[in-house]
Amino acid sequence: MGPSAFGHQHGDPRNLAERIEAQLSERILEAAEMAALELLVGVHQRAGRPAPEEDNARDRAEWVTLSDDLLSHLRATLRNGLPEADRAALDAAEAAGNDARSRALRGQVLLARRLPDYWQRFDSARLAFVETRLTEASPDQSWLRRLLGG
Repeated sequence: MGPSAFGHQHGDPRNLAERIEAQLSERILEAAEMAALELLVGVHQRAGRPAPEEDNARDRAEWVTLSDDLLSHLRATLRNGLPEADRAALDAAEAAGNDARSRALRGQVLLARRLPDYWQRFDSARLAFVETRLTEASPDQSWLRRLLGG
C-alpha cells in the first residue's frame, strides 16, 4: 500500500482530539510569532535600529517577549466578552499548562474551538496590539516621553 494523505498519523499514539489540539496550538503559536516578528521589524525601523537578526540574543528575547505579550493581550481581549461558563473553562484549560506559554496556548486552543469567529477576533486583537506597540515605538513619542521624564 502506497503513502496515504494521512501518513503523518501512522504511529502517532495520540487520538484525533489530541492531534487536533496540537495542530491548533501550533497554528496559534505560529500566528503569534509571525505577528511578533513583523512588529519587531516595525519597532526597529521606527527606532532607527538595524533589522532584527536571527542569531542575535537580544533580538530573539525581544521577539519571544512580544509574542508572549501578544498572547496575553489576546487572552485579556477575548476573555472580556465571554460568558461566565466559558471564562471558567478558559481558566481550567490554562491551569493545565506547565508554564506561562503553554497555559496561554491551552487557553487559546479552547477559545479557537469554542468561538466560531476566533480568527477574526485574533486578527482584530493583533492589529490593536501592533498599533499600540508601534505608537509607543514612534520616535516622536520616545522623544516626547524623554522630554517629559516618562
